[in-house]
Amino acid sequence: MEYRGHIIKSVEKGSIADEMGVESGDALLCIDDKPVEDVFDYRFFVQNEELTVLIRKKNGEEWELDIEKDEAEDLGIEFESGLMDEYRSCRNKCIFCFIDQMPKGMRPTLYFKDDDSRLSFLQGNYVTLTNMDDHDIDRIIKYRLSPINISVHTTNPSLRCEMLNNRFAGEALHKIQKLYDAGIVMNGQIVLCKGVNDREELKRTLYDLLEYAPLMQSVSVVPVGLTKYREGLYPLDSIDEEDAQSALDIIDEVAAKAYARFGIHFAHASDEIYILAQRPFPESDEYDEYPQLENGVGMLRLMHDEYERAYEKVRCDIKAGIIDPQKYTASFTAVTGQLAKEYVMSATSRICSLFPNVTFNVFAVRNDFFGENITVAGLITGQDIIKQLKGMKLGKHLLIPDCMMKADEDIFLDNTTIPELESTLQVKSHIVKSNGLDLVDFILKEADYE
Repeated sequence: MEYRGHIIKSVEKGSIADEMGVESGDALLCIDDKPVEDVFDYRFFVQNEELTVLIRKKNGEEWELDIEKDEAEDLGIEFESGLMDEYRSCRNKCIFCFIDQMPKGMRPTLYFKDDDSRLSFLQGNYVTLTNMDDHDIDRIIKYRLSPINISVHTTNPSLRCEMLNNRFAGEALHKIQKLYDAGIVMNGQIVLCKGVNDREELKRTLYDLLEYAPLMQSVSVVPVGLTKYREGLYPLDSIDEEDAQSALDIIDEVAAKAYARFGIHFAHASDEIYILAQRPFPESDEYDEYPQLENGVGMLRLMHDEYERAYEKVRCDIKAGIIDPQKYTASFTAVTGQLAKEYVMSATSRICSLFPNVTFNVFAVRNDFFGENITVAGLITGQDIIKQLKGMKLGKHLLIPDCMMKADEDIFLDNTTIPELESTLQVKSHIVKSNGLDLVDFILKEADYE
């Protein structure tokens, strides 16, 4: 049998593979005479304490390696592709797709529409289920992979076909039942579109999904993001205050029913919906340990609580004489999006108030690149920061939240780099996490100490 090879990118020094003579550029052919389809097959097969691995060397030789190891021990191999397979692109043409609303000229990877269930487990991505066949579902069940994150949007089959522009989108909802029957944990997502899947349709969807709780452990509701690049696309309007209040009324109703039945709140609104509705955020225990932070659900509540804990820690350290706040001098500016400005100001100023010689400013960057309707910090570009902060008194340090940067590189969405930012604005820039301890760490390490 001819096996498809997976090229090995690197081998960890001192690992089993290294000791067996496996090298970068070799190819993994099979494990125990079984083909390796992707990373999930690989992870499942290498759990065995005894296994036979077939390797094709760079010179074409094939080595059959008999290995004995501990069950939890890895072989120490990294592959050229994290998935060990091609990435699956999205087959839908969703009416709210953010990628369709991006301008030309950005880096190519930003235009790739993924709808790959494997990325749901590896990176937390949401999938529509339209790109999965019975084989994919059976593998998830076989390997007990969970949670799987599902972009539901609506449980009305005909409406889902319209929203996703895919005639099979309604039928794909049946896969949720199959996952539920197999005991697979799920999270759901609803992108709320005004006049499409809101109000009664939203209520229907949440109550339908509630029938899959507690395995469907959470469903987030996030407002559609509309950029200024929507020419020729489906006509959508932004969610306004009345729409947000209606959505929260429905979410609160469903959450109360869910908590009474299952002890979880289940239905959650994104932070943006609370701000649009001008209602306070729920307390931290109502977020059920924050399963949907990446969707902007509970980020500002968590930030508030983390900053409060940091404040109390610093206050206690000052009282105990561990920190002398008078000796730290710093002046800095933190940037954020329009959405979170007052919350970031409130949280950070409370900590900075403990340091009398630290001056601090928060600047909310207007999103000229995508349009003013986009208010979250994670979609701010470097060029907007430069244009709006150029010539301003920024102090000695500029703090950039890590959510503005590409995951594996210190570059913004528009490919602006940190050195370019520093050179133009003439200020030292720091990438920080959005929590209080990172701010305290910055003050204690970067401020001038007398």
